[in-house]
Amino acid sequence: MADKKIILTKETVAAKLQRMALEVAEQLSGDEAPLVMIGIRKSGMIIAEKIISLVQQYVHTSVHLISLSMDKQKPTEILLSEAVDLNGKNILLIDDVSNSGKTLLYALKPLLPFYPKRIQTMVLVERMHKLFPVKPDYVGFSVATTFTDFVQIEEDAEGITAVLISE
Repeated sequence: MADKKIILTKETVAAKLQRMALEVAEQLSGDEAPLVMIGIRKSGMIIAEKIISLVQQYVHTSVHLISLSMDKQKPTEILLSEAVDLNGKNILLIDDVSNSGKTLLYALKPLLPFYPKRIQTMVLVERMHKLFPVKPDYVGFSVATTFTDFVQIEEDAEGITAVLISE
């Protein structure tokens, strides 16, 4: 069995999410356009649920959360949880771990028919193995890994309990 090492504890994750929520609020300061957060299922949605509760404390515009589902290995069908008019809105696309940028790139596909005000991306962990031209706007933690390392989000009913890396 591979060795696992904790790279983020529950408390560290909470602090990273708080910081990223403040960064989003600062970026949107004075912007009246609604914010639509899109969490990529499954762990990206858990992060999005935490971020929305934090961001709503700081912004004075409407904030809406939807989810996006796809097969991350072969993203031929990408589905939003509901039909939403994204024209003129700020969009924040959220996932757990960014490795090659592929998931974030394909998650943009259902947004292409719209004309949003801006699209930004957020990840809890960035692994820096970019193969696609997507760099997250908000990053909780950047870690240098090998291609064989695996970053795993552990969670319970209350949220993320740890982030592990296994070799």
